[in-house]
Amino acid sequence: MRRRRSQPSVTDDAPTKRELLPLLEAAASVADHSSLRPWRVIALRGDARRRLGEAIAEATGLEGNAAARMAEKPLRAPLLLAVVVSPKRSHKVPDWEQETVASGVAHALSLVLDEAGWGVMWRTGLYTRSGPVHRMHGLRPDERLLGWLYVGGKPKKEKSGRRKPVTAKDYLETLR
Repeated sequence: MRRRRSQPSVTDDAPTKRELLPLLEAAASVADHSSLRPWRVIALRGDARRRLGEAIAEATGLEGNAAARMAEKPLRAPLLLAVVVSPKRSHKVPDWEQETVASGVAHALSLVLDEAGWGVMWRTGLYTRSGPVHRMHGLRPDERLLGWLYVGGKPKKEKSGRRKPVTAKDYLETLR
């Protein structure tokens, strides 16, 4: 995990559905109160990415070249994995906790994809929960889109960027 880096540029290679399934099964092992599985993942390939770009451009309200640039964003990777909060009725598990589970699946999925050798980058935006983007994904009224994992092959020449180290003692408190 310490070597994981976001991959803003990826090649046109992408995992197949068959390759994705065991990775998603591994990611699904996140803590999930009452095992509700309040999430789902939608794979966008080919023209679905172009339709998403059109929905993003519509959601931003931009026109001309600015809209065209927004519409190109989903074409940066051959595979986008939309992570959706799909809440389940529960008297024990509130919505916020269910959204946390879906976020955990997204993060775990990014880690297992990276470990499997794929380039991954988490993307969101103000338009993530807009009407046009919601409709493009075919979401139910109670579902919420968290964002997309942009997935593709890792370039042969990866950037060796360094991450700013985390000084854990600055973030860990102990109560007695």
